[in-house]
Amino acid sequence: MPEIIKTNKNILIVAGDASADMHGANLIKELKKLDNELSVYAIGGVRMKAVSNHLVYDLVSHGAIGFLQSFKSVALWVKLIKLIRRFLEEKKPLCVIAVDFYGFNHQVLGLCKHRKIPVYYYIPPQVWASRPGRAKSVAELSKEIFAIFPFEPAIYEKHKGKVSFFGHPLLDIIEARQPKGNSAFNEDSQIRIGILPGSRKGEIERHLPLFMECFSIIKSVYKKAKADIFAVPEISDKRICDLVSQVDGALMSDSEIIRESDYRRRAEADFCLTCSGTATLENALLGVPMITAYTMPEINYQIARRIIKVPYISLANIILKKPLIKEFVQKNAKPAVMAQEVFSLLNNPGRYHSFSAELISVRKLLGEPPVAEKIARRILSGLKTI
Repeated sequence: MPEIIKTNKNILIVAGDASADMHGANLIKELKKLDNELSVYAIGGVRMKAVSNHLVYDLVSHGAIGFLQSFKSVALWVKLIKLIRRFLEEKKPLCVIAVDFYGFNHQVLGLCKHRKIPVYYYIPPQVWASRPGRAKSVAELSKEIFAIFPFEPAIYEKHKGKVSFFGHPLLDIIEARQPKGNSAFNEDSQIRIGILPGSRKGEIERHLPLFMECFSIIKSVYKKAKADIFAVPEISDKRICDLVSQVDGALMSDSEIIRESDYRRRAEADFCLTCSGTATLENALLGVPMITAYTMPEINYQIARRIIKVPYISLANIILKKPLIKEFVQKNAKPAVMAQEVFSLLNNPGRYHSFSAELISVRKLLGEPPVAEKIARRILSGLKTI
């Protein structure tokens, strides 16, 4: 690849939650493989910090969620806007890469547009689910948009945006799998239940007690069942134990807190209790049967149900266009009812195996790896034309 014809090789990448931080970190790795003279500045979290040259701010640890909670972050956002404005003026980066997190990144796009700094939008907002008006501003303010679902390019092209689909970045991380076996479970089976309560503080505090209560019911039937609690770095072991103790402190003796980046332990799970979000798609690619649940403050829920346009909360269901994964939302998220759905799958080997196989079939709809490398090459190639 020809060298970038500029002496300044600063790039800023902005991500605001754990999932975007992971994908941003993988993109940084590929960019630096292709050009080791790049100086990458990150506003993100611990994953991007580990691979960038400079962490400007740990935004992931302070990420807000919800309509009311976001107002509490106004002071933080004002501080960050000032920080980014100063950064853009002093460092004059070659480009800015916005990763997901539209609530904040759309302000970054405006700052860059005013200074004629190109922005690449990686993982654009899910306008197909809600707030379709965001597509126009993203199309107008981005040099190029990198979609992660095959149906997204058409949405942005309607607004004359330059958009490319190279595939979903999870394909780089999760290898192709075979469906889980169809042998029967019994009360003596050492079943492993994956617990994925979310990545944000509020999600974890709402869902971990819910899932552990469901696990307790599962354990009443499958006596040797164990729970693997998959936790993001932003939450401490102590906080996890405190939340489990709200249900039954003794459950920690049958649980292990897992912090991993390679999905090895997750792939070994027999079943997962999963908060909606990226985790549902990860489980699908791993072929791990699951149920999905999501709860939020009631006022947030009433607002969300009026603006969300898709019939499902699980990405695999959205991609497959059918309710393969059973979803439990708000008042319907009851541990006893959820546990019955788990039993109906664990007690039916044929259904369990078919479920796993159908989850894996999602992969063929998501493009081909290597995704992050292709995007990194496109970005560096585009910078030559500035």
